[in-house]
Amino acid sequence: MKFFVDTGDINEIRDLAATGLLDGVTTNPSLIAKAGKPFIPLIEEICSVVTGPVSAEVAATDYETMSKEGAKLAQIAPNVAVKVPLTPAGLKVCKELSDGGTMVNVTLCFSPLQALLAAKAGASFISPFVGRLDDISQDGMQLIADILTIYDNYPDFQTEVLVASVRHPVHLLEAARLGAHVATCPPDVIRKLYHHPLTDKGLAAFVEDWKKTGQSIL
Repeated sequence: MKFFVDTGDINEIRDLAATGLLDGVTTNPSLIAKAGKPFIPLIEEICSVVTGPVSAEVAATDYETMSKEGAKLAQIAPNVAVKVPLTPAGLKVCKELSDGGTMVNVTLCFSPLQALLAAKAGASFISPFVGRLDDISQDGMQLIADILTIYDNYPDFQTEVLVASVRHPVHLLEAARLGAHVATCPPDVIRKLYHHPLTDKGLAAFVEDWKKTGQSIL
């Protein structure tokens, strides 16, 4: 499974990229607003730090403007994945950009049939929002299972399932069990993956026992 981080915080991105575990970055207008930096220079900076896909989302909702925005975003760097909404206009832009060799991330997916449309439009990634479905008492992970089943039925589809709106490590575990291609997580969720109380306990015991030897490796 590929790990993307879902943030516009360049410091968080640099820190996680240094671990070697980061495969890409996703952003959205809300995350860009939170970052408090000019949009295009920020995407340029992120693309210089991360070699994998960096999702940059269009702001318009109509086809003509969305198409122009998508073309401009695609010029920022070769690893930009233009992010478009799962609407008729968004899928039209997806087809246009993907035919031209640009990666496209189709976002705000909430049904298997929407995911089918995105794959037919040539999307590089489909972003189903599992957390938001859980919020309204629907099963977000069932959506992932359904999309993967449909895609597996049609080997010509190249669209990768990018699990989004991840709220906690269990979402990531379930996505990995299902065989999702990518998960995008907030930085704090990625960092939670390191922790287990028995790891902490065991390390503390090793450190204490080493002190008792009075030795030094250096």
